[in-house]
Formats: sequence, structure tokens, C-alpha cells
Amino acid sequence: MEETLTESTGENEEEIKKTRMRMELYDWLQCVVTAIILGVLIFVFVGRTIGVDGRSMNQTLRHNDRVIISNLFYKPDNGDIIVFRSPSEQFEHPLVKRVIAKEGQTIDIDFTSGDIFVDGVTLIEPYINNLTNIRHDFNGPLTIPRGYVFVLGDNRNSSTDSRDNVVGLVDTRYILGKVLFILIPGPDDSGQRDWDRFGTVA
Repeated sequence: MEETLTESTGENEEEIKKTRMRMELYDWLQCVVTAIILGVLIFVFVGRTIGVDGRSMNQTLRHNDRVIISNLFYKPDNGDIIVFRSPSEQFEHPLVKRVIAKEGQTIDIDFTSGDIFVDGVTLIEPYINNLTNIRHDFNGPLTIPRGYVFVLGDNRNSSTDSRDNVVGLVDTRYILGKVLFILIPGPDDSGQRDWDRFGTVA
């Protein structure tokens, strides 16, 4: 009798272990599936990824950086880095630039000193790669009309932006979203990725 009880108890313990393992596996699968669904919903309704093409936003963004953008409840503000489509046939891909002035604001640029003035106040721009010394087609002061923004690249002397009539003022209806953060840093000239650049942009 004792032997039979021992065998029965051992079988029960094995069944309990198997049941617990199945439950743990099910819980893990549930977590993974939930994470995937949430990820898909976030990318569909909140953000999307886009690749940076060119060097007009150096050093903030670099060529081949992969960034997350969002247009959910978005209203352009000064300093935002945005992605937008240009109505010009010259640009096949969306452009990435920084909002410098928005509707109702007046912008002027001193191309000798490189200073930019918005509503008469000199901008402090720690993010730029070089000073704004190239005029292109800009004639200021310029007041931004309703529904538009004035944008510049951070790499000022290697950027086609609102100073150039090819881009001009950006219609806010063409804005795809604001850049939230760098998802995958682009490789440098040596082919290495600087993962310290992963994260939010300023």
C-alpha cells in the first residue's frame, strides 16, 4: 500500500509541474503577443519610421539615421524637427528640417554674423553645425502667413530649405510628423554606428 501511494504522489507532482510549465509558457506567449500588438498599434496610430537622406541636419541627424516620427495631435512649434513632403518635383523623398518660425511670426537673418531673429529676438542655436551665412533667395524681414512654417537645416551652409524658393515656406498640410527620437543611428564614414546617439533629439 505504501509503495502504491508513493508512486501516485510522484505522478501527481509531475502533472503539477507540467501544468505549471504550460501556464508559464502561456503567460509568456500572452506577453509577447500583447507586446507585438501594442507595437503595431503604436506604429500605425502614433508613430512611424523614416530614414534620413542627406546631411542637411548634421550633426543632430545624420545620413541614414532611422527615426520615429508622429503626427498624432501634432501642431508645429519653434525648434521642432519635422518631416514633410515638398510639392516640388525636385524632391522625390520627404525632407527633414527644423521649424524656425511659425505663422504670425516675423523672421530676419543677418548673413554676415549668421544671426537669426524671430520677432526681433536673436535665436540661441546650440544645435547648428555652422552659421547661417548663405542667403539663397531669402529677403527679410518676412512674416510667416497662416498655415505655414519657415524651416532650416541644422547644417546651414549645406541645406536647401525655406531660404530657397525650391522649398520655400512649408504648408503645414504637407507635414508628415515631428521627429521624436533616433531609432537606429546611421553608420559613420567607417561604417560604425554610434549607439550613444540612440534616443530623443533636441
